[in-house]
Amino acid sequence: MLNNHLSPPWYKQFWPWFLIAVPIITMMVGAILMTLAINTKDTLVKDDYYKEGKAINLDLAKIQAARKRGIVTYLTVSDTQIALRFLSGQPTEKAALTLEFFHPTLSEKDFNVLLNYSNQTQSYIAPITRSITGKWRVTLHPHHREWRVQDTMALPQANDILFRP
Repeated sequence: MLNNHLSPPWYKQFWPWFLIAVPIITMMVGAILMTLAINTKDTLVKDDYYKEGKAINLDLAKIQAARKRGIVTYLTVSDTQIALRFLSGQPTEKAALTLEFFHPTLSEKDFNVLLNYSNQTQSYIAPITRSITGKWRVTLHPHHREWRVQDTMALPQANDILFRP
């Protein structure tokens, strides 16, 4: 007796195509990832690690200098201006100070603000010309860069921010 019920040919069945598709899709995804890895630049990686390490040591010395001076400030950030008031360790010369804002991942968003001393408010103030909403690494230093105060903060905040080394 002949069996009239023959199975369909292999190319009409699901499992051979599934087994062929898995390595083909894996190779296509791998090629896409390889292309992205080769053609995009990671901005967070530094080329000269030794030089960066030396710079970190200099920064630590500047932070230590700020601690020795006893620098403690209040930072007030509103929609229109930034105000910095010293609680202790205020420089005697009252020269302008630089406040640097570093975005944690996007270097094109980094910017500096020059804070000038105001006799009326007894604080250093500067207008804000851009949105500073989000997380920032904020650094304060004088023009001669003898000391440095830095912290990471989320802005805006309703209250004054205690800013010290």
